[in-house]
Amino acid sequence: MDADDATAAVLLGMLKARYSHRWSIRRTEHLWIATAVDPGADHAPTVIHPDLERFVRELEDPPARAGRPSILSAAWVAAQFDRVGEDGAYYRDEPPST
Repeated sequence: MDADDATAAVLLGMLKARYSHRWSIRRTEHLWIATAVDPGADHAPTVIHPDLERFVRELEDPPARAGRPSILSAAWVAAQFDRVGEDGAYYRDEPPST
């Protein structure tokens, strides 16, 4: 791990500690990525930037949502399907009715 990787790892840890109640944050080689913890939030569900300062500004004041929340976050889905893991996948152990 070089100095840039170590710095990015420390910054990632700090961002996670500060924003984990609202965002799930990760880092690729070139991008900072945050996904809203609440899928029904009234702001953009995802923030992605290569620039850390701009990324943090949008974590603090995210842009507006472009569309309605996913139908998968509706109460009906929760009643019909089981959520699998943390990535938003759903499963139903019954064949569809015909």
